[in-house]
Parts: sequence; structure tokens; C-alpha cells
Amino acid sequence: MNLELLTRVRRQLAAQTRPDRGRGSTKADIVRALCAAGAAPPDQTSLLQLSGALSDDLIGAGPLQPLLDDPEVTDVVVNGTGGVWADRGDGLRPVSARLGGPDAIRALACRLAAAAGRRLDAGSPYADVRLPDGTRFHAVLAPIATGGPYLSFRTHRSKAFTLTQLVEADTLTADMADLMLRIVKARLAFIVTGGTGTGKTTLLASLLSNAPKEERIVIVEDAAELAPDHPHTLTLESRPANIEGAGEVDLAALVRQSLRMRPDRIVVGECRGAEVIELLGALNTGHEGGAGTLHCNAAADAPVRLEALALPHGLPREGLHAQLVAALRVIIHLRRNGTGRQVAEIALIETGPTRTEPLTVATAWTRNGPGPGAGTLERLLRERNA
Repeated sequence: MNLELLTRVRRQLAAQTRPDRGRGSTKADIVRALCAAGAAPPDQTSLLQLSGALSDDLIGAGPLQPLLDDPEVTDVVVNGTGGVWADRGDGLRPVSARLGGPDAIRALACRLAAAAGRRLDAGSPYADVRLPDGTRFHAVLAPIATGGPYLSFRTHRSKAFTLTQLVEADTLTADMADLMLRIVKARLAFIVTGGTGTGKTTLLASLLSNAPKEERIVIVEDAAELAPDHPHTLTLESRPANIEGAGEVDLAALVRQSLRMRPDRIVVGECRGAEVIELLGALNTGHEGGAGTLHCNAAADAPVRLEALALPHGLPREGLHAQLVAALRVIIHLRRNGTGRQVAEIALIETGPTRTEPLTVATAWTRNGPGPGAGTLERLLRERNA
């Protein structure tokens, strides 16, 4: 993009922006600025193409915007001047994108952070924000990022996939889809587990889309990513501390607030700290059907991961075990393989032979059919007429 033209359009946008507008520039503003700057092409097609390119550079992610607009792309990362990589469901692969040198990448990162109301500079060399279109953006500047700047984008899809679409994509089998529908309609609390990029948020949104339409779902997240296709969904988003170190609102506080919002289901987008205690407390006081996601490598690791999150915040192991078995029994585990993301198993958390022994995890269903815990899960579902 021509730097002189960019400068002229920026000046026109600044001149035509009113203080009371309360929003950033739009593509229509950019077209008007082009015309005012005397740089508008003579035909409509060229004008649309030029305004689109300028929009990417002025209010979008520049040369990365076409990747973020690609419906198949879930993640885009920039490794400083070491290249750009994108994930279309089969892992990160290098792609062609001309970003320029470190200064140009830094300028892009700072502009995107500023558009989201966050500071990104030498005094605050990293930021994690949600862009206006819902994309989650993380940046780390040099010298913290030794070969940086490093940028990471997690795209946001405004509509959840249906379970039928996930079956067609081989993310889960038809039998698994039927079983998960029964779990949701029975209001059994469940947690979706897996590694980074396995599709936990995608699957959770799809499952919540199948909750009865008369239910009120309150979602608590660090960055608003869950977008279930449900008519009564509310999202609470955490807030980091400001430059003075004040104003922080964490997930645990938001879970407590959600209890006062007359929820039918409380959902934590990602369990990573003290909010686990608040969520388990809610699930054990009449708020059935809750859900969340958790990073772990296998379904059998979920109890240990939950212990690691809860114990530093004062919940003893025995208390955690009692709450888990009483309210959060079902684990849905995802994995990635050479063909994409797949649900590997549906499992149940069970108590050990004695109270002092660790919890166990029994596989109820895999892609090959029922497992040892299938009978217990079937009993739980029948008790709820599901």
C-alpha cells in the first residue's frame, strides 16, 4: 500500500471524525476520505478494491486480514520476521504474507492493541485483547520477544457449528452426537478437555446451542469467544488491571456475579484458576447443566488438573473430590491427529475404593463404541429421563 496515500486518507479521516461518534472509522468513512483526498479511482470496482485494501491497513490487520477472513482459518501467528503461519484445521502451516520489517510489524501490533483500548509499548511489552470483530489477539514486543514482535490471532466465528456438521467433518461420530445431546438435555454438568487448538470452544458452543431455548445461559470468559446459536445467552468478560494496577475483574468474581443473574446454566469458557472453586460451588447449589473447558492431555488427567487449579486457592483435596463427584461427572475429551480435530472419548469421574484414594476416570464411550463406564452414564441419564 502506498504510504503517501495512507497518510492522506488518515488525515481526511481525522478531519471528518466527530468527538461524539463513539466509534472507529468504517469502510464508508474510508471511501469518503478517498474522495475528499482526490484519490478515488474513476470506476466503482477499483474504488471498492482500493477502499478494501485501505480498510485492512487502517482498521483491520493489514496484510493478515485476508487470512483472518478465511472461514477455514482458526489461528494465524507471526514469528517476527521469521514468517507467518496459519492453521486451517491440520496444524500450523507457513503462508505468504508481506508484513515488512520489525518496525512495520510492531506498528501493526500497537495499532491493533490501541484499537482495543490497551497499551502496547516498551513499558508494557505484551497485550492480550479482543478485536472489534471478536478475534483474540496477543502480542509480545522485542526485546522480550527476542526475535519479535510475535503476534497470535485466534479467529472468532459468529455462528456455532451444528452437531450434524461436526459429524460430517468427522469431529465426532453419530453415536457420540446422540449421547452428547442426551447429556445436554439431561442437564448433566460436563467439561470439555483437550490440548491447545483441539476445538474445545467450538464443540462447547455447538453443545450449548442444543440447550432448551427457554433456558438462560450465562457465559463467563477471559475473552468472549463462545457464540452458541441460542436465543438467551449472556456473556461476562473479565477485565485486566489498568496502568495504575486497579480495576481488575477476574473470572472468579464474574462467576459469583452470574449467580445473581437468574441463570439456568453457568458456563466458564476456560477453567484456569480460582473460578474452578466458584463454578463447583454453583453446580452444587442447584445450578445444574453447567459446563466449561479445561486444558489437559487426556480425560484421565482432568481430576489432577482440577486439583492443581483449586488447591492453591484453599479448597482441600477431599472437598474438591466430593464436589466433583456430586456435580461434575462428565468429561468430553478432544484430540488432534493427522486428519483434524476429533472427540476421542466421553468419560466419567468416579470415586476411588476409599476416600483417601485419588479419583478415577472411566471411559463411557469412544469412537469405537461403549466403554466400561457406559452403564453408569446410562443410569445417570435415565434418572433424568433423558
